[in-house]
Amino acid sequence: MTQATRQQSSDTGRPGWTRLARRWLPAAALLLLAVAGYGLGLHHHLSLTALAENRDLLRNWVDAHLALALAAFMLAYVAVVALSIPGAAVMSIAGGFLFGWPLSVPATVVSAVAGAAIVFQIVKTSFGAALAERSGPFLERLSRGFAAHAFSLLLFLRLTPVFPFWAVNAVAGLSRIPFRTFILATAVGILPASLAFALVGAGLDRTIEAQLAAYRACVGAQGEAPCRLGLEASALLSTELVLGLSALGLVALVPVAIRLWRGGGT
Repeated sequence: MTQATRQQSSDTGRPGWTRLARRWLPAAALLLLAVAGYGLGLHHHLSLTALAENRDLLRNWVDAHLALALAAFMLAYVAVVALSIPGAAVMSIAGGFLFGWPLSVPATVVSAVAGAAIVFQIVKTSFGAALAERSGPFLERLSRGFAAHAFSLLLFLRLTPVFPFWAVNAVAGLSRIPFRTFILATAVGILPASLAFALVGAGLDRTIEAQLAAYRACVGAQGEAPCRLGLEASALLSTELVLGLSALGLVALVPVAIRLWRGGGT
């Protein structure tokens, strides 16, 4: 084989490998980082108990370096969402606790949308692209139908707390939802919950003080071994709040229902 022939063969094979690398390397990197995060136990450190135990240290740092602390918080939030690590609700509450809700809410929304966009785009260009290439007529119609009502359906999924945030990011990436629609529906959909969590965090001091007082009383009466300082995000969120967010989610489906009733469905 001549040098020119070898060069032509190499150039012919290169685009295929480049396309495969662009499609699958980001997905593999994201998966490896997520596995590493779980392996290091990062999700165990995202707890309100850890926040309560370190609240004075964290607040002193925030007071001394507000801009740096806010930037670090936002980067950590993006990483938590992008790597699908449980703890976004805790992060939202912690943001309200450390920065106050007026500053925390926009920072939380921007960070959550950025993290979600990373997952969406990586899934869309890897698994979503591969699925689209191999999809049959049924999946094709299903995908078109979902895309036709993309904003309302995604808004419903974002507003309703039953659906895990990371799962919605991945499922959306498998569909034909336009990127701009995904970003807008995500930002609007997470705003009510972000505000609610931030307000819970802004009033967390009283809960922490009550828990600390109970813990100290337990230690004084029984010793340290049987006592535990425990704060759970689920205990701070009322049933009424969950039902209210779910109701907003159902309202988001009204335009879809009207369109289908008028015969505008797929």
